Amino acid sequence: MSRPSHNLTLPAILFAALGAAGALNAETPVTPALDRPLALSETAADLQWGDCPAIFPPGCRISVLRGNPAEPGADVFLRVPAGYTIPAHSHTSAERMVLVSGQLDVTYAGHPTVSLQRGDYAYGPALLPHTARCNGTGACTLFIAFNAAVDALPFAGTL
Repeated sequence: MSRPSHNLTLPAILFAALGAAGALNAETPVTPALDRPLALSETAADLQWGDCPAIFPPGCRISVLRGNPAEPGADVFLRVPAGYTIPAHSHTSAERMVLVSGQLDVTYAGHPTVSLQRGDYAYGPALLPHTARCNGTGACTLFIAFNAAVDALPFAGTL
């Protein structure tokens, strides 16, 4: 896979984007009313885990990291035990994912299965049915960022 080439560093890109978006500069005050930075570990004691939507068998857990799942832009951790199969489903939103722990085989309709290892990134287009299986000896934790509200729509067809 080819990677785009550019001469800008990530901080330069971020500063250029922020500066263009809102005239951010060294004199711009940071106020508590603005969005706050956040850093979380999948093992953080203060994460609140709940059951996944009812279309997923017991054992699937989800924790909202940022945002409101009923609105666009929520980020979540999704965790399943070793050997767990996430049933075929789709989302009305595209999803951007990073596997935080475990080994996860993901299959999107019409595409070959991809085996994700810790740290791997995956993208799933909106409405494209998919399934996944947590392989190996440990649980799989997946970071997922949604463009639209978080949902899971059952898919009864064959992938």
